[in-house]
Amino acid sequence: MYICICNAIRETDLRKAALTCDGDAEATYACMGKRPNCGQCLGEAQEIIDAERAAASCEVFAV
Repeated sequence: MYICICNAIRETDLRKAALTCDGDAEATYACMGKRPNCGQCLGEAQEIIDAERAAASCEVFAV
C-alpha cells in the first residue's frame, strides 16, 4: 500500500526506513531521499514509524 502518493513511498519501504533512520516522519523521508510535498501522509506515516520502532524494541527485549 502506498503511504505517500506524492513520493510513491510504500508502507514496506517506510517500515524499513523507520528502523534505520532517526527522527519524525519528515526526517525519515529525508533519510529516504524524499521530502513531503502536500503533507497529507505525515500523520499516518508517523503512526507507522512509531509502531515499527515499538515492535523492534519489543523484539530486542524478548531475546
